Amino acid sequence: MKKIKSLFGLLLTACCISCTNHPVVETAKPALQQFTLNEVKLLPGAFYNARQTDIEYMLALEPDRLLAPYLREAGLPIEKESYGNWENTGLDGHIGGHYLTALAQMVAATGHPELNKRLDDMLETLKKCQDNNGTGYLGGTPGGMAMWHDIAAGKIETDNFHLNGQWVPLYNIHKLLAGLRDGWLIAKKPLAKELLIKLTDFIEKISLQLSDQQIQTMLVSEHGGLNEIFADVSVITGDPKYLTLAKRFSHQRILNQLANHQDSLTGLHANMQIPKIVGFQRIAEVTGDSLYARAAKFFWETVVHNRTIVIGGNSVQEHFNPTDDFSDMIANIAGPETCNSYNMLKLSRLLFETEGDSRYIDYYESTLYNHILSSQHPEHGGFVYYTPMRPRHYRVYSQPTQCMWCCVGSGMENHGKYGELIYSHRDNNLYINLFIPSQLNWAEKGWALTQQTNFPDEASTRLTIDEAGPTPLAISVRYPGWVAPGQLQISINNEPIEVKGQPGSYVTLERQWKKGDQVELLLPMQLSAKSLPSDSGYIAFLHGPIVLAAKTDSADHENFLGDSVQFEGYRARGKQYPLDDAPLLVDNGAQPQQLLQPVAGKPQTFVAPGLFGPDIYQNLELIPFYKLHDSRYVIYFRRAQPPKQK
Repeated sequence: MKKIKSLFGLLLTACCISCTNHPVVETAKPALQQFTLNEVKLLPGAFYNARQTDIEYMLALEPDRLLAPYLREAGLPIEKESYGNWENTGLDGHIGGHYLTALAQMVAATGHPELNKRLDDMLETLKKCQDNNGTGYLGGTPGGMAMWHDIAAGKIETDNFHLNGQWVPLYNIHKLLAGLRDGWLIAKKPLAKELLIKLTDFIEKISLQLSDQQIQTMLVSEHGGLNEIFADVSVITGDPKYLTLAKRFSHQRILNQLANHQDSLTGLHANMQIPKIVGFQRIAEVTGDSLYARAAKFFWETVVHNRTIVIGGNSVQEHFNPTDDFSDMIANIAGPETCNSYNMLKLSRLLFETEGDSRYIDYYESTLYNHILSSQHPEHGGFVYYTPMRPRHYRVYSQPTQCMWCCVGSGMENHGKYGELIYSHRDNNLYINLFIPSQLNWAEKGWALTQQTNFPDEASTRLTIDEAGPTPLAISVRYPGWVAPGQLQISINNEPIEVKGQPGSYVTLERQWKKGDQVELLLPMQLSAKSLPSDSGYIAFLHGPIVLAAKTDSADHENFLGDSVQFEGYRARGKQYPLDDAPLLVDNGAQPQQLLQPVAGKPQTFVAPGLFGPDIYQNLELIPFYKLHDSRYVIYFRRAQPPKQK
């Protein structure tokens, strides 16, 4: 049997400080590992609050209604009618798949008893459905069994959003497969594993009746990250047949273009592509196949550097924008889709764990605050689909009983996994990646620590060793790319340490740690201005990694809350104000951020008298975008043209 590797090792670039005069020797090392969600406890703060709000949103949903499509398709009586919106217009059951993942995350992270019961109950009902189907099939797509029968017979008719007349059924079943995988890998539910393997076997058996070309024709239709799931099943089972399946379900046209460093993404549906690439990277990890690795890395590089705006998003009307013209990003109300960033964070995490490059964490952190955290309403928990960049427009938030969009499903997941990348580890090396208040219990090594921080309202964090294990421990702390060279300050037990590292690296601290030791990081946050890609004359402001925005007004907003209208309920349908009437940067200096002044008593709040025009905008306050809700806003400001020389 072909040996399956779970991960493959690459070099990690790190800056080393030896507190005992014994520097670390850089050698080839295995990839970084995640801590499980139950090893990391969030402490009160913005992310803890978001998770608790997410729990309330999840509790407002009725599992019986989410399960109705699966029962109906299995020919079993339903307890309650399915939800409406996308859940009864063709994408039936997709939220149920996301819900399984969200439940698994919350159970692992919090041990919440009601959510644990819901997960168990849903899995039991899904087992009844799968057993009654008798083939291993499980799904909520209307007429799903008949569709798969037609596929097995070679009948395949497809476009981007349909397969044999059904609305993205492969995408739909991917959500269920992902939920079952997470039910096993995250929540350790054996029944989830059983259902996952049986459903995967159903697809694998049908695939054996199809040519490679027929499968590639199927993959024209949106299919999520099926290749990622199949690679994961290969690791779970140790059976290489699932790796074959993963590669056969990899979209070869996209794979080969990216592996050859061809950016042909303009005009493509963005979130149709990103999950494929997550699958490419997962296959690369499992097999070591350089073709898949090249494709994944090039995709990340070109999207992040050429197609991403300041909040971390990357689409207009769900499609990739031309790299040389971002005018539609400003004009259109259908700005970056939250699902895109959800999937880009998945890809960034995988690449970081493979390479150890802190650039991936810089992007992850920025997108986590500025898009993901900002996409949840802090009070009622509603999720955002589009985040308009159009000046003086606004966002729409979901309601639990009416809105069943893709960004609702991924939204429930977003806020349950904040503990996944605060820390990482490799051998006896602990990595501090994110500055989020939390406790780590590394029971395997006998180590525990607490991170206390008010970041980003305060530019510092403190690590306290709660338990010192028997084995030596190196602590590598991230030197963020947004901290200026020479500005990071580190002290151990109040004694300053010389920092020789550079932004965008890790600083490794080695000493004989003992219980009670403290490491403090001072992370000076600089004000900066960032132009819209293609340098169109629009500028956004940041404080450290945090995007700043201005509230304008709440007038003419037709719908802060979404509704059940199928393809309109998530759009901000209120009046679009003229772009020419939006606030302008009237200063013609090269660095307008230098005119921003902090407001006393208001963390991360800035004013700039004389910077904004016309006069009605003289007193605009800039605040963190993730704290701005229920209002029209401006993120990108157009720079006024300098007066012509006489």
